[in-house]
Amino acid sequence: MDFLTILLTAVALSMDAFAVSVCKGLSLKKVCLKSAGIVGLWFGGFQALMPLIGYFVGVQFRSIVDAYTHWIAFALLAIIGINMIREALSEEEDQETACACGALSAKAMFPMAIATSIDALAVGVSFAMGEAGDGMNIFAAVAMIGVITCLLSMIGVKMGSIFGAKYEKKAEILGGVILILLGVKILLEHFGVL
Repeated sequence: MDFLTILLTAVALSMDAFAVSVCKGLSLKKVCLKSAGIVGLWFGGFQALMPLIGYFVGVQFRSIVDAYTHWIAFALLAIIGINMIREALSEEEDQETACACGALSAKAMFPMAIATSIDALAVGVSFAMGEAGDGMNIFAAVAMIGVITCLLSMIGVKMGSIFGAKYEKKAEILGGVILILLGVKILLEHFGVL
């Protein structure tokens, strides 16, 4: 696999993480380099880890991976999106229990990192199938995927914060809707509708 193909794969894989990062930026009260970096490291780390896992799992479990990744990603994104909308509409939202999508804790970030990177697991399986024929360096490929996703996620957080500061509740609702739509998009792509 050549450099350009890996680069394009990395950018394509990072698009869901970028969109969710925009949602994170919408729901965060204040965005600084540290908060954007946390989001970037979570998403970039998982986008690098998942294809590596998929690569080592390889062909043996391909049917299991392919059969469920779309449902898992859909469920996680839908649950997170619904919770984000519910909390945005709640009259009793205090500062300590701000929207889970706005929080940067492991409890908030882990499911989103999994949801946005689960398709990369299948890509890792495809890397394993093609590696013998073209001598691909899996570590260079996953490093590129991780770095590009990290950078695009950080940009997404900043972009989201610019809009979120002006529209607070509406921005949180929009972020929740976007997450749900991303989950639906994953399902529609799996069934060949998109």
